[in-house]
Parts: sequence; structure tokens; C-alpha cells
Amino acid sequence: MTLTYSTYGNAWRYVNVGDVCETVSVGIVIQPTQYYVSANVGVRAFRSANVGENRIIDRDWVYLSPEGHKKNTKSALQAGDVLVVRSGALAGTACVVSEEYAGNNCIDVVFARPNRELLVAEYLSEVINSPVGYRHVADTKGGLAIGHFNVSALKKLSMLLPCVDEQQRIVALLSVWDRSIEGTERLIAAKERQYTHELSRLISRGDHPRSHVGAFAYEVSNRNRGGNEARVLSVTNSHGFVLPEDRFERRVASADLSNYKVVRRGQYAYNPSRINVGSIARLDDWDDGVLSPMYVVFGLDESKVNSDYFLHWLDSHEAHERIKKSTQGSVRETVSFTEFAGLAIPLPDMAKQVAIALYLNALSEEIATLGKYMDALKTQKRGLMQKLLTGQWRIQPSSSKE
Repeated sequence: MTLTYSTYGNAWRYVNVGDVCETVSVGIVIQPTQYYVSANVGVRAFRSANVGENRIIDRDWVYLSPEGHKKNTKSALQAGDVLVVRSGALAGTACVVSEEYAGNNCIDVVFARPNRELLVAEYLSEVINSPVGYRHVADTKGGLAIGHFNVSALKKLSMLLPCVDEQQRIVALLSVWDRSIEGTERLIAAKERQYTHELSRLISRGDHPRSHVGAFAYEVSNRNRGGNEARVLSVTNSHGFVLPEDRFERRVASADLSNYKVVRRGQYAYNPSRINVGSIARLDDWDDGVLSPMYVVFGLDESKVNSDYFLHWLDSHEAHERIKKSTQGSVRETVSFTEFAGLAIPLPDMAKQVAIALYLNALSEEIATLGKYMDALKTQKRGLMQKLLTGQWRIQPSSSKE
């Protein structure tokens, strides 16, 4: 195949999805649980959790009784149907039903059945997952609170459509990136399992003496009285310290930051009402910042504990469970610093802490590097989609001499 630059060719035309599909419909919406049975007697049913970007997620299935499946034959799937997540953060994510899953049913997802003489299923899936599809989903989700992407919205999605042969060539090229992204995701998942295993083996299951966090941690309550610090931060359970405007698309409403707590590089902070879901982190990306007065900020005596070792322990299953248990009996399920300081932690001598931390750091860095590589693949693919799905770049068929 050869890439060439071109304006829209004669074979390209704008169409709406509804005009090139035999049907666009939705899976079972009303009380699907009434049909649930065990896997050995039921018919597998897709939900949003089973729809990934251009791939089927083969886990967490539910199964419908044969009677329930028969009653809902309008949502029985065929190979080549395109499934689209209807609601939630991943609304608009699409994949194609493969032969293996033909005859299954679906629950609360939109599905389209392309006219195969006009539209390649994988091409439609790529369009829906593209920036064009993403913008359409964002603009058309109905309902302010729930935000469903409905059948009518998918039917109205406008796209540029080349001939079937060129659709297939585009899909073949983009699938190279899809396979690379999926393979990298699997590798990251394997590395994360290795990290979790080693974390447990070296820290939680190690034969180490135990100490309370309060033996080496101290609370810090410096306020921004002089107003010198203006970088307002938040702590999330998935990205650690973040700028609110980057993560939540909003800035802090109050201009008075004098009562905010100052946090310095290397110090830790947590949200007392969300630490049980992992909202605790060390400040690594900035020299300083300020946090809402509700946060707890603390530092470590690094003559007694290695900060990297402590950070890995916070990531362990043991730490998560101890933190959750510390909220039991609390009306608001909050964790004060006094309660946090009372948690027990495996604490070997400093040399062993450093050795464990260095090894776990290496595993974490490998995962981070793979994550950056995957992000680069996704960026490359988005750039290709922008060119290929708009006809700016054309893929010419391979010549017989090649």
C-alpha cells in the first residue's frame, strides 16, 4: 500500500450512519437483571464493560436465560455488528462483534448493523472512536445528569465514506496501531501484576519488624498567610497531585488562599474523606503548592524511613486494607492524622528499605515507560485517523509488481 496526499476523491461522500446501516438499535434497557442466570445455562450478553476501543473485553460477562434471550431477539447480535457504549465516561467507545460472539445478546449498549455493500464494520468502529466521533458523542449525549448516547444520535453521525476497498485498506493500516496498543496494554498489565506480587513479597510478607507511621511521620500545618503560593493543587486516587483546572476543568473559585495549607516537594498529603479510596500522594512534580484546608499534609523523618519505600508501602494491598479499617466506626469515614499515624508498617533497617525501594522503583519506571510508549502510539494513531478518515491522505492499492 502507498500513502498519497489528496483532496476528497470522487468516491468519497458524506453520509449519516443511519443511511448506510440496515439497523441501528439498543440492547435490553428495562430490567435486564430479571433474565440473569448462570453461565452454564445462559446466553452471553454484552454490557458496556465488554466494549473496548476496537476490541472486545472478554471478562465480567452476564448471561440471559434462553427464555429471556428469545424474548429479546431484536437485540440478538450478528457478526459484524458495531457496539457502542451508551453512557458513562466511556460513552461512544466502539468495537465490532466477531464471529465468536455471533448470537449473543446485549444490554444497554447501542448497536449498528452496517450495509456491507456500502460500509465496512471496522471502518465504522474506527470513525466512532476517532476525534470526529468523540466530538459528536460529546455534543449529542442527551440528559444533563446521565448523559446517554442514544440511537438517534448514532444515526445522525456524519462521516466521509470512501468505497469499500479503500475502507478496507484504511482499516488494515489502522489495525497495525490497534494491535500494538493492545499488545502494550497487555504487557503493562503483566508488569503491574509483577509489581503487585513483588510489593507484597518484599514488604507485606517479608519478615520485618513493625513500626507505627507516627514513629517517623509528622503533620505539617503551614498556612499560606503571606499569599506567596498561588499554585492550587488537588490529590486524586489515580494521578496523585494535579492542578484542578487540568483534571476537573475548573479553577478554584475563591481568590483568598491565605488559609490554604502549603505543601513542599517530597511532602505527602491526603484527603481525609477519600484516603480510603487512595487519595494520598507525595509531591514530586512541583517545588510547592497550596491545598484546601481540609487536606492533611505530613512529612517524613528520612533518617528513620526511606521515602520511596514508604510510597511503595502506601501502594500495597496491606496499606489499603489498614486505611479502610481505620475508617470503621467513623460517621463520615474520615481518617485524621492521629489515626493515620497509628497504622502499623513493616519497617526493616534502612539498608534493606533502600534495596527494596530501588528494585520496586525499577519496576515502576518500566511500567511508566511502557505507559508513555502506549500514549505515543495512541497519539500517532489519532494523527493517522485525522488524515485517513477525512481523505487528506489516500491509501493506494499495492501494485502487482510489489
